[in-house]
Amino acid sequence: MELKKFVDFDELEVAFRAKTDEALKKRHFIFSTMQWPWLVKLGTSLTKFALATGLPVKKLIKSTIFDIFCGGETLDGCQRSSNELAAFGIGAIFDYSVEGEKSEEGFDQTTNEILRTIERAGEMEYIRFSAFKVTGLASFDLLEKIHAGEKLTQEEEAAYARVFDRVDRICRLAYEKDVSVLIDAEETWIQKPIDEISQKMMSIYNREKALIYYTFQMYCHSMLDNLKSMHRQAVDSGYRLGAKLVRGAYMEKERDRAEELGYKDPIQPNKEATDRDFDLAVRYCVENIHQIGLFCGTHNEISNYKLTLVMDEFGLQKNDHRIYFSQLYGMSDHISFNLADAGYNVIKYVPYGPLKATIPYLIRRANENTSVKGQSGRELSLLRKEMSRRKLFKKQLGHQDKF
Repeated sequence: MELKKFVDFDELEVAFRAKTDEALKKRHFIFSTMQWPWLVKLGTSLTKFALATGLPVKKLIKSTIFDIFCGGETLDGCQRSSNELAAFGIGAIFDYSVEGEKSEEGFDQTTNEILRTIERAGEMEYIRFSAFKVTGLASFDLLEKIHAGEKLTQEEEAAYARVFDRVDRICRLAYEKDVSVLIDAEETWIQKPIDEISQKMMSIYNREKALIYYTFQMYCHSMLDNLKSMHRQAVDSGYRLGAKLVRGAYMEKERDRAEELGYKDPIQPNKEATDRDFDLAVRYCVENIHQIGLFCGTHNEISNYKLTLVMDEFGLQKNDHRIYFSQLYGMSDHISFNLADAGYNVIKYVPYGPLKATIPYLIRRANENTSVKGQSGRELSLLRKEMSRRKLFKKQLGHQDKF
């Protein structure tokens, strides 16, 4: 496909205009270290050890990797990040990134925090979104047991009812505040109850428009068919499908578990198959945009280009309220800022939470940038070009001042 450019991701002045020279240098340092998998592995091991033993490393973590990839430790602490994005026409999804809760009290606390993010999003003037993981509201073991089809005890039945109630409270408030909600995908071996809950919420709250979004991880070879099947079910049942499309975040873990337990690997055979299905899924959503809300979450430049082309092909406005582009905070600003500058709807996932509780998220970001081919290298290349551009500009400016 010939790529007609409606947006230029190489416009570096646009991509980094929100960043000071000091901020660029810090990002350059972080992505430089991520070039070396052994260094990332060593760093994550040392971080876990230091936090577990009480060594004073929080200040270092907070001023480096946390500052790059997280908006703050509290919802109020995200204000600086969200203001910075809003100044350039980019929305913020406040994502409470606390994982691994084990108690009912912890699940209730997470629920209340997510409700706060919806209240805050409801106060925004545009692009109002929130997001959560079901594992923040439910026991992983309980979800795994339900997925496997095992009979639940009476106590487990009651616990699952509470999970459903927590999700319903979140979606109900979102409906009242006109805030869209993304239900994130997780490991395939706990996905069935997440599917069940997500589809039920969509059937209740997506009657007028796509408000609740289900996440399709396109690195699973079954996802394109799942998308089409869920779309047909939504149409037959009279509601709109909210489709968040991503490539996926648990590939190594999925492959290892499939091999260990001897079941069919759920992951695509190669990256090309994932890319193909992702782009086909995007096109399918645009073809059926009157019945689907599309949230395109990817750092892949080609996929973002192709979506702009497909939108033009179907005569859609750049700011069509049914289509959103999204990247993670701290990554791919050359995509986010240039898309927003061109007039598209763009949202950044802005994770937040107590530093220690967000470590699992930060470790995934570090590992992702070493395992995704070219990700940290691309970030580094663009940062270096922008730093050189600024240096040359200042040199020329200083030269002109002499005359």
